[in-house]
Amino acid sequence: MKYKVNEIFYSLQGEGYWTGTPMVFVRFSGCNLKCPWCDTSHESGEEMTADEILRAVQNASEGLARRVCLTGGEPLLQADAPLLEALHAHGYHIHAETNGTLPRPEGLDWVTMSPKGKTALSNPDEIKLVYEGGTPDLTEWEALCGNLFLQPCDTGNPESNREILQQTIHYVKQNAKWRLSLQTHKLINIK
Repeated sequence: MKYKVNEIFYSLQGEGYWTGTPMVFVRFSGCNLKCPWCDTSHESGEEMTADEILRAVQNASEGLARRVCLTGGEPLLQADAPLLEALHAHGYHIHAETNGTLPRPEGLDWVTMSPKGKTALSNPDEIKLVYEGGTPDLTEWEALCGNLFLQPCDTGNPESNREILQQTIHYVKQNAKWRLSLQTHKLINIK
C-alpha cells in the first residue's frame, strides 16, 4: 500500500500532554474535514510505502527520537496495521493526532483527539479542544478522558488571538479539570 505523505520532520511536540518532547512527525495529506485553521496542504504529498516512511522517520532524527507522531490532515484515514507494525518493529512509540471521527486502530500507543463535531473515537488518551471563545459546555468530554487541554484558536489576527487567549485562560481557571495548551512551536518559532 502507498500512503500520501505531506511531510516528515523532526521537532518538539508543541501542544498538549507531550509538549517539549522530541518526536518525528509524519504529516499525512487528506482529511474528511477541512477546518479553516488547519496547517496542512491537503493537495500536495508524496506517495510512500510503509518501508519508505520508516526509513524517512529513521533519517529525520538520525535515530535519536523514539516517538513518532502521525498527524495530518486526518492520519486515521491512512494509518493501518502494516505501517504501525513496521514502526513498532523498530522500537517506535506511536502517537496520533485525530479529529476523532474514525475509530482507533489497534497499535497506537497514544491518541490525541481534537474533536470536531460527532466523534467515533471513544478511548482517547488526551483531548485537545481548539477553543474559539464563548461559553461552550465542555462537560461531555470530561467523562471521556482525564487529560483535557483547551487550546486557543489561532485566527491569524493578533487582536482576535489575544481576546481568545484571555477567554481560554478564564475558562480554564473556572473549570480546573482543563489545562491550557499553547502552540509552543509557534511561540518559539520552530516547525
